[in-house]
Amino acid sequence: MFKKNKKMIMLLITVMVMSIWLAACGSKPADNGTAAGENNTATETETQTEAPTERTLTDAMGHEVKIPANPERIIASYLEDNLVTLGVKPVAQWSVANGIQEYLQKDLDGIPTIAFDLPFEAVTSFNPDLIIIGSESVVEGEKYAQYSKIAPTYVLGDEINSDWRKTLLKIGEILNKGDEAQKVLDDYEVKATEVKEKINTVTGGTKSAAAIWLVSGKFFIVSDNVSSGEVMYKELGLAEPEVVKEISANATGNWSSISLEKLAEMDVDYLFFVNSDEGTGSEALKDPVWQSIPAVKNGNLFEFTRSSSWLYSGVQANLQIMEDIQKSIVK
Repeated sequence: MFKKNKKMIMLLITVMVMSIWLAACGSKPADNGTAAGENNTATETETQTEAPTERTLTDAMGHEVKIPANPERIIASYLEDNLVTLGVKPVAQWSVANGIQEYLQKDLDGIPTIAFDLPFEAVTSFNPDLIIIGSESVVEGEKYAQYSKIAPTYVLGDEINSDWRKTLLKIGEILNKGDEAQKVLDDYEVKATEVKEKINTVTGGTKSAAAIWLVSGKFFIVSDNVSSGEVMYKELGLAEPEVVKEISANATGNWSSISLEKLAEMDVDYLFFVNSDEGTGSEALKDPVWQSIPAVKNGNLFEFTRSSSWLYSGVQANLQIMEDIQKSIVK
């Protein structure tokens, strides 16, 4: 009897151990499955949070524009300097009858051109998913409605478009690259300070400069607050000749016409000369009046071709202008 009871007890103990073991084994897959599910859910949520989404921004003209999450076919005519700066390639690039922005071609080589006035048919042919317009005048009348039928169209407006820093920041905002745009500007200021210090070691901070453009036999001088004028006077601290101040005060554009006789009045130390007439004779340069300009007589005339960045504005253009000035002055 004792032996029989002993066997029963051992059997019960065995059954109990097996039951506990099976229960434990059965619970592990469920626990692991739950943990994995939680991790997957967390990963999916994190991915969804980080992924760009379509945003609605209000442009300078009051249009509420739905900006695609990841625009890949952008047209931003004459704003390509900003796109290149932010690492973005447009689907088409600005052009006029006599050329393109050649200083950007290291980054835009092979990108098809589109006429500066953005014909509707041409814009449509590129199938853009975002159009960025600089000035309100480009979309006057019914033009905005036409462009917005082709793709979401954002107008920067003249106030922003006339200031390359504001333009870069706004395009950075539109493309969800605001932090990148700000970092570029911070780095730009550091670079400008470095170049200014190098130039000052030669000029002592007192030498004057001017930028002249020769095209179709006529001379033009840059205003003091835009393009190469801003770089020379505001960024690098070169002195501004009185003639430049006088013309800039009444300027209606970036470059103002100036007579050869007026140029001769300019007692300037350094003359940066953009020659668009190179190869066609440049007869104006043979005039004795031109030869009498101090910078010309003293060998401080630095010539650049129309393919240079001196006629433009933006981070890429300005950095190239700074490099040209530094190479010219700092031997």
